[in-house]
Amino acid sequence: MTITRRSALAGALFTAVPAFAQGWPSRPIRYVVPFAAGAGVLDIMARIVAQHLGEKIGQQVVVDNKPGAGGNVGAEIVAKAAPDGYTMLMANTALTVAPYLYARMTFDPLTDLVPVTMVNSAPLMLVVHPSLPVTSVKEFLAYAKANPGKLNYGSGGIGTTPFLATELLKSMTGINAVHVPYKGGAPALADLVAGQIAFMIENVPGTLPMVKDGKLRALAITSRKRSPLAPDLPTIAEAGVPDYEMAGWNGIFLPKGTPDEIAGKLHAALTAVLRAKPVEEQMAALGAEAIGNRQATFAAFVKSESVRWGVIIREKGIKPE
Repeated sequence: MTITRRSALAGALFTAVPAFAQGWPSRPIRYVVPFAAGAGVLDIMARIVAQHLGEKIGQQVVVDNKPGAGGNVGAEIVAKAAPDGYTMLMANTALTVAPYLYARMTFDPLTDLVPVTMVNSAPLMLVVHPSLPVTSVKEFLAYAKANPGKLNYGSGGIGTTPFLATELLKSMTGINAVHVPYKGGAPALADLVAGQIAFMIENVPGTLPMVKDGKLRALAITSRKRSPLAPDLPTIAEAGVPDYEMAGWNGIFLPKGTPDEIAGKLHAALTAVLRAKPVEEQMAALGAEAIGNRQATFAAFVKSESVRWGVIIREKGIKPE
């Protein structure tokens, strides 16, 4: 058999691709969720993705909850994992703000992790205890300004999306409210219902049932568009705070050094999953929009989020732990 120079070169290029990249995936994938099981929308979304992605690629996708340090414990596990496509991370805004809020970081979220795609985007809801004498955003802001430092609000902790959404509102309106951190959104909502705190900005699936039961009063949605789950509720921008926009998001990341071929295969599988009607419907039922955007688009978004929140965190004087 005659081997030409061209065929020899082609063979060399083919063998230069790692064998594990050619056969990926050939075993189950570890899917790290950096928050507790059942602790909010991120975990629910992760499990939706795990089920459908596993079916798509023909391998089990195993959700592994690794909570701690505002999501840093799980993120560090993935950042330091072998870059072979068998460990991936589900993360949200907390990942982009971690360097500003934690004095000791053993990894860099912007350089040690590879963004693959945004999974979903979802608005939050501004809710108050019914005893608060306000029925609109304008009334709420006026009341808060007339009572500086007297209103308190809860969140699942510094760096969580609800915390940042509230700090953004404070930054844009000049109101002064005291943050009360909890170990999750659920215990914070329980205290809000009990009247221990005055208001919250929290995910729609968690707040809407309590609003319908009359236990909380909803004032607005945080996203640019109204939520299909509460179409009569105005956005905060519509209700008097122009340019306010906040949406929770979740996305998939891989360890730095993961071959482009593997990242590309995972991206293709994820976008196919997220554009499938059953997945879109499952997420829509939770008030979320399935995304599945390009890798470059998601990477640019992650960087812009880091810059955006870095400015607000420094402006508010929020100190790292």
